[in-house]
Amino acid sequence: MNIKDIKTKKNPIVLIDKHLDFFNDKVLFPKKLEKANEMLKKIGLPKIAVASSK
Repeated sequence: MNIKDIKTKKNPIVLIDKHLDFFNDKVLFPKKLEKANEMLKKIGLPKIAVASSK
C-alpha cells in the first residue's frame, strides 16, 4: 500500500500494539465487570430496530 492508496481510502488505519496481549486473560476492573454483568442480567440488551431500505 502506498501513500496515494491511503489518501483515497475512507477507512482509518489502526495499528494494534502486540504488547497489549499481556492483558487478554486479566480482569482489570472486577467491581465494574460484576456491576455490568448484574445490570445485563436484570435489564438485558436493548432491542435494535432494523429499518428496511427501499
